[in-house]
Amino acid sequence: MKVRTDFLCELNQKKIWLRREDLIKEKIKGNKFRKLKYNLIEAKKMNSKAILTFGGAFSNHLYATSLSGHINGIKTYGIVRGKEWKEKVKESPTLINCINNGMTLIFVSRDTYKKKNNYEFWRMIKLNPSKFYIIPEGGTNDLAVKGCSEMLNKKDNIYDVLCCPVGTGGTVIGLIKSSTIKQKIVGFSVLNNDNLKSDIDKHIVKKNWELNNRYTFGGYARSNIDLISFINNFKKRFDIQLDPIYTGKMLFGIFDLINKNEWYWGKNILIFHTGGIQGIEGFNRRQLKKGLTCIM
Repeated sequence: MKVRTDFLCELNQKKIWLRREDLIKEKIKGNKFRKLKYNLIEAKKMNSKAILTFGGAFSNHLYATSLSGHINGIKTYGIVRGKEWKEKVKESPTLINCINNGMTLIFVSRDTYKKKNNYEFWRMIKLNPSKFYIIPEGGTNDLAVKGCSEMLNKKDNIYDVLCCPVGTGGTVIGLIKSSTIKQKIVGFSVLNNDNLKSDIDKHIVKKNWELNNRYTFGGYARSNIDLISFINNFKKRFDIQLDPIYTGKMLFGIFDLINKNEWYWGKNILIFHTGGIQGIEGFNRRQLKKGLTCIM
């Protein structure tokens, strides 16, 4: 699959390109297309009647899974973190879209959600896990990594640094596995997770990567006026929309490090725009409710 690459600019002798995974010519965009590609093939191969997965009220993964199921004629179930969202569905464009795509939503308390990897969880929600093809929260598993490894091709050897945002780690693991030894992969964490690096290390042998934790902005889905201003100014300058959860944080970090002369990984930088644009509407609704600046 050919994906567009935009040259953004040269900054302090660093050349910056953006791989537009957000413009993939599929209904499902970004790394979610990559993560779901082989999972859908496997679900069909197993003759699964339904896919079940997990996420929050504004989850890109929940939305992408619901859309995949709708397109492929497979029933989908979404376990939603936060029982309170059962009464607030209309406040989440993501959940509304999931429902419109035919996904059955099951709302559970945050305490119950934390037990989702235990058998007790299935007893609590009164479902039999053997009846579903189960995809983990965020979509990261071996088949997702296989899909994300296809984000690179042989022509990408001209770049000495590869960058992507990191949530559950599937995308960066795929990039590391398909990279050359001479390339450096820098993942920008978007959440506070002390175990993230060790979780990634379990899946890889290569040591040509590192995880940057400086630009989480306080944690997952957290932001401030500096981040919002950067995203809005970036759109004015390059006519490219960034999301505030993943790609926006990463690009803020990259530009900040280069401007501060703290970038030491290489001069030809390929950055992956992993999508997530669908979440902006919900983000802006929350911003307006708090009287805060919105994303343009």
